[in-house]
Amino acid sequence: MEDLSIHHVNLELSENQTRHRTDGFSSANALVVRRGAPFRISVQFKGRPFDPTTDSLRIDVMLGSLYTMMPVTFSGKASNPWNACIDSNNSSPQNLSIFVFSPAFASVGCYKFQLCLYTQGTLGGCVFGSFTVLCNPWCSADAVFIPYEDEREEYVLSDSGLLFMGTPMNPVSRPWSFDLYEPGILEACLDLLQVSPQHQMSKSKDYLKRNNPVYISRVVSAMINCEDDRGVLKGNWSEDFKEGVHPSKWTGSGDILRQWAKFGYNPVKYGQCWVFAAVMCTVMRVLGIPCRVVTNFNSAHDTNANLVIEEHYSETGQKLNYSKDSIWNFHVWVECWMTRKDLGSDMNGWQVLDPTPQQRSKGVFCCGPAPVKAIKYQCVDLPYDIPFVYAEVNADVHTIIWSQDHVVSFNIDTERVGSIICTKAVGFPRLQNITGDYKPIKSLSSTLSSRSSTVSDDSTLRRATSSKGVTVLLTLDKSPVPGEPIRFSVKVMNRQRVAKKMIVHLNAQAKEYNHSPSDTFWETHGVMQLAPMEVKVLQQQILPAQYNNVVGDNLINLAVVLEDTATHERVLAAEEFNIASPELIIKVADKDSIVLNKEHTATVTFINPFSHPVCGLLAVAGAGLISGKTQFRMQSLRPGGKVEQRITFTPSMSGVKMLHASLSLLNTNITVRGFKMVSVNSI
Repeated sequence: MEDLSIHHVNLELSENQTRHRTDGFSSANALVVRRGAPFRISVQFKGRPFDPTTDSLRIDVMLGSLYTMMPVTFSGKASNPWNACIDSNNSSPQNLSIFVFSPAFASVGCYKFQLCLYTQGTLGGCVFGSFTVLCNPWCSADAVFIPYEDEREEYVLSDSGLLFMGTPMNPVSRPWSFDLYEPGILEACLDLLQVSPQHQMSKSKDYLKRNNPVYISRVVSAMINCEDDRGVLKGNWSEDFKEGVHPSKWTGSGDILRQWAKFGYNPVKYGQCWVFAAVMCTVMRVLGIPCRVVTNFNSAHDTNANLVIEEHYSETGQKLNYSKDSIWNFHVWVECWMTRKDLGSDMNGWQVLDPTPQQRSKGVFCCGPAPVKAIKYQCVDLPYDIPFVYAEVNADVHTIIWSQDHVVSFNIDTERVGSIICTKAVGFPRLQNITGDYKPIKSLSSTLSSRSSTVSDDSTLRRATSSKGVTVLLTLDKSPVPGEPIRFSVKVMNRQRVAKKMIVHLNAQAKEYNHSPSDTFWETHGVMQLAPMEVKVLQQQILPAQYNNVVGDNLINLAVVLEDTATHERVLAAEEFNIASPELIIKVADKDSIVLNKEHTATVTFINPFSHPVCGLLAVAGAGLISGKTQFRMQSLRPGGKVEQRITFTPSMSGVKMLHASLSLLNTNITVRGFKMVSVNSI
């Protein structure tokens, strides 16, 4: 009879990846499993039947130069964290079914294995293969275990989401495709670990430490930017993007990661905070670590670490660039879920990680993981970078008015910084307010009022400032809409029993979310007479023709300064707000009957709200729905005109997917966006 030998090893890709919830990575055509859970392989022999009294199997698993050896047993009991046993219920002498068990603390990476056959102690042949191990949020022994299935679906498996930008008064949701399952993304995320300085310095040490999500997250945080390494993205906060892509033009992580890997791990140009965060979210979810993108509205950048941000104004209400400190209208980072064995169980849970290069952490441009609980309870002596993040959400704002090189007014605002901290809600395309995770909420009413992601249609009171004699309130009538006047009112209250003559200065400046304002584009000045204890309301508006260049990603700093002509006392109220771009409307035909591998149609509609004709380029994409991007050129569209574009898509994955579109208007910095969630049935 022919000698016993291994004929074939089947890695049972479909069964294993369905069980391990990695079937979305099937485009990699390789076995991808999660640690802490068994996977099955089938061994087919040729020659005589396998005889357990004389024959044995051993599996050697290797990660770089690290390796472990597992005798294949019948009991499944072994002292080795890695072990393998024969599934006797599904085996025969010619075909053995083997379960391989990895520990819940196995390192993340691409493993090689060899399956060796021995007969009476003599090697009878080996078969070689490979598999990839990821973290396992479904395994209670894993450091990234998260207990609720809907959160695992959202923070690990979901390949699309929303990023929140704009201002706390008018948050704007921007659709983003995380592209977890697109071709080449898994490989790029694993390459990121291999290219890191930690791996290049000591491969064995890096592989050993990759069992810890704290270590992995710090490596990834540094590798998303390119300040210290061959990282993914080059930041650019200037107005010159000729050598790359304007950060606002990116719609997903896939193009960025594929470009980085394709061109020899050279940084992709360009990124800003939301791009850095969204790409990091992709990498962490691919590696199996629960991750969500978080926006901090009115985020302090405290360069001297004194928890004070100074803002300076002229006596006519123009904001001045006098300070190195600044408040970004929004800043975006990520949170990852993990236990902190290095800090104790009190610090388990969400951890802040920020890949935007702002300051060095232990000599490297990265930030975190900083436990959210440590930020809330001011445990600033714990690692990592808690004082920096604490300042971003808690600094005080000192507002100073200058007149002829003299300070004529000084005010402190303790509420403005970190006014809303939010993320996408689990399972729904809307904002979830998580401010209370970062700081104590002072009252129930303030909590409830801050939970709304939109602004009341009647009025929105934003800033009230008082002096000894006068209180001034600056109120926007509603959220500004493109094509309509910006209407607001200034309410002035004389708090004294003497008449007053007030000089009124109103000033509007355009600004970017992370910069000081530019020159004034609208202003008006006047005089107001106030009787004792009188209240007056001044109604004002800024016409569309006056703010046309500020629509889109830019914002407006609106300020009012009142001067008492008798005492020369000044009082200021100011607000920064955005004029949100119009939205694209996407309608999917037969939306309740979308099935795999069948062509479906949708319509993208745009109505021009501007007072001038527009033209542009429409791009439509959707991970799992459309391969790549579909582009259309939109010809000149008159004011108030309507255009519809029919598109087709053929789903390649089941589940809830995002169909998203962006219209880049030519000769402006405005991009109009829209999205539609599409539920794809498997049959």
